[in-house]
Amino acid sequence: MILRGRAILGTFLHAPQQGTLEVLADTLIEIDATGTITAVLQPTDAGYAEATDRTDVLRLPRGRYVLPGFVDLHIHAPQYPQLGQALDEPLEVWLQKYTFPLEARYADLDFARPRYTALVEDLLANGTTTALYFATQHTEATNLLADICIDKGQRALVGKVVMDDPAACPDFYRDASPEAAVAGTRAVIDHIRTHPANTDARVLPVITPRFIPSCTDEALTALGQLAAECDCHVQTHCSESDWAHGHVLNRYGHTDAQALDSFGLLTRKSVLAHSNFLTDADMDRLVVRQSAVAHCALSNIYFANAVFPLRRALEKHLHVGLGTDISGGPSASMFEACRTTVQVSRLLQDGVDPTLPAANRGTPGSAIDLKTAFHLATAGGGIALDLPIGLFAPGYRFDALVIDTTAASGSIRLFGETQPGAVFEKILYGASRANIEQVWVDGRLTGQTH
Repeated sequence: MILRGRAILGTFLHAPQQGTLEVLADTLIEIDATGTITAVLQPTDAGYAEATDRTDVLRLPRGRYVLPGFVDLHIHAPQYPQLGQALDEPLEVWLQKYTFPLEARYADLDFARPRYTALVEDLLANGTTTALYFATQHTEATNLLADICIDKGQRALVGKVVMDDPAACPDFYRDASPEAAVAGTRAVIDHIRTHPANTDARVLPVITPRFIPSCTDEALTALGQLAAECDCHVQTHCSESDWAHGHVLNRYGHTDAQALDSFGLLTRKSVLAHSNFLTDADMDRLVVRQSAVAHCALSNIYFANAVFPLRRALEKHLHVGLGTDISGGPSASMFEACRTTVQVSRLLQDGVDPTLPAANRGTPGSAIDLKTAFHLATAGGGIALDLPIGLFAPGYRFDALVIDTTAASGSIRLFGETQPGAVFEKILYGASRANIEQVWVDGRLTGQTH
């Protein structure tokens, strides 16, 4: 079904700002032929009665609530087969022992196709309408991932991973040279931008140096120049762990963020995954550049050696969204990302060492609430990507998921609760895949419905 030039009537929940939940009860949302919201009419608005009398209105039953589609800012697409596995080593060992050998297999498109297809279908079914993907070093397999996103109807940004440093990358899995790495990146950009089924640019290319430890200075310099030339998004890892952060300090004598900036890789369209060890000066630098952080609370538990100071970043007005970090994060659910974001912020605030006095145990003022996490997973992701997504407002794309709180096979039990704030908490803390009845992208109902 395509909801274009039509309207949907129901109750919508979104978070336009941190710490706030806006409930649009019995609201009519009109969508034009491009999938853009043209009007949001509430019962007290002029013209509401006439608009809701139209025969082309899709009326949602009671017990359904509509959320903005989730925006996952950090996914390693080829790692999906090892989701929930191989979490027993530190980052630098994990990459060489498990991850690089798996990613290298995507040179075989027959290996890549069913795994990428399953990932995109599963993420849509989980309510992830926008995904920021690291693919692999292979140009053809990266193009295949973009093709699948286009075919399945997911909004996506897809990047060929650049890793050309022979001192850090295995012989069986690396770019042959800086020139080859950039040429492959340019080929993916051209493929996505000229794809005949992508004329609405729902799938975008993204320049993707894996992280500084895997790249030569020559490749990083050329990718910064390419970003300026093509006005593409940029994604990479930044100061993820003690090891990764220390590597850059030892190599350049300054931080990851400063080094990325020197290569021209901090722009309004840049998203830095993790960024756990950002200094105050680093955060200020990102604010000036208007770059964003993908906060990956779950995977940080396994690999970061620290908790990202989210509250401090938000107080500095740094753009932040959430990421699952498949497969360093062993869950593909953005509901889980929201929950874990709240939980780790509480751990940072209260501390974790019971041998210390309470007054010395944590970092006061670090906790964030569920509404803020939800904002970051939706509107915050849209701000990070500089895309009109994540809100139910005129001019925004209609990306949404319909939650059925009455689904017998689901995991939401309201027990007669109707207060919107309480229902919201039940949804965010209790929803499972079985509660997601419909998923919409650009006003189009995807195949991932129940």
